[in-house]
Amino acid sequence: MNPPGATTARIPAVRKVLRPLVRLMIASGITYPMLAELLKGLFVDVARADFPLDGKQSTDSRINLLTGLQRRDIKRLRNAGDGEEAAMPESVSFGAQLVARWVGAAPFIDEEGRPRPLPRHARSGDGISFDDLVASQSKDIRARVVLDEWLRLGIVSIDDENRVVLNTDAFVPQGSVEEKIFYFAHDLHDHAAAATSNLLGTAEPRLERSVHYDRLSKESVAKLDALARQLGMNLLKTLSRAAMDLEARDEKSAAPPHRFTCGVYVYDEPSARDAGR
Repeated sequence: MNPPGATTARIPAVRKVLRPLVRLMIASGITYPMLAELLKGLFVDVARADFPLDGKQSTDSRINLLTGLQRRDIKRLRNAGDGEEAAMPESVSFGAQLVARWVGAAPFIDEEGRPRPLPRHARSGDGISFDDLVASQSKDIRARVVLDEWLRLGIVSIDDENRVVLNTDAFVPQGSVEEKIFYFAHDLHDHAAAATSNLLGTAEPRLERSVHYDRLSKESVAKLDALARQLGMNLLKTLSRAAMDLEARDEKSAAPPHRFTCGVYVYDEPSARDAGR
């Protein structure tokens, strides 16, 4: 299954990838015994789903060979069923759709593609108000409820002309742990899945690139961070606008739907720390 030496060569890489996750688990009260039980179930699920033999259902013996788990554990865990994927919290889904429309769709953007400050209520029937924005996504949710919540979270503010102004270029959850957990799992999974696919060579190479330098001053890192935020948001807004247009076109297609993720991240730390790992 693996080329000679592949397992040994990949262990340090897996260790490095797991380090921040172990930090999260310790900070969250997830102990090693809890993780060990979770991993047992995950090894069984992945071996069964991703490593079939000639299209046949994997036997306990095959899963034992692939994972090293004892058969009694395999039998217990496979009967427990597949783990459930975390569903997107409704507030995240609706809020993300609203902001995506506000930063990427007419008539809510100006001539330069920036989100307009929106009057709170519909006035002349031009469809350019916060009420109209909310109604474009749902007729069942009152715009005032959304506005009050977004004001509380700091996503929007009210200017001197009583218009609603978007304070962030993307929907970044600030008040709900549930929302932060969802995005953590969604984004980190997709990034890791793309990198794993490239390492294993199981599909066409996926876009998964980064730039990294380790001899920069703290001030230079701050400048690069600001530039990355500007360029990254421009990229994400451009992709969001294109995706909305394509999604509207693809609604008429009978082909099975696919999902798409493109992310941007920045990380920095003193270079000396990395040398000790």
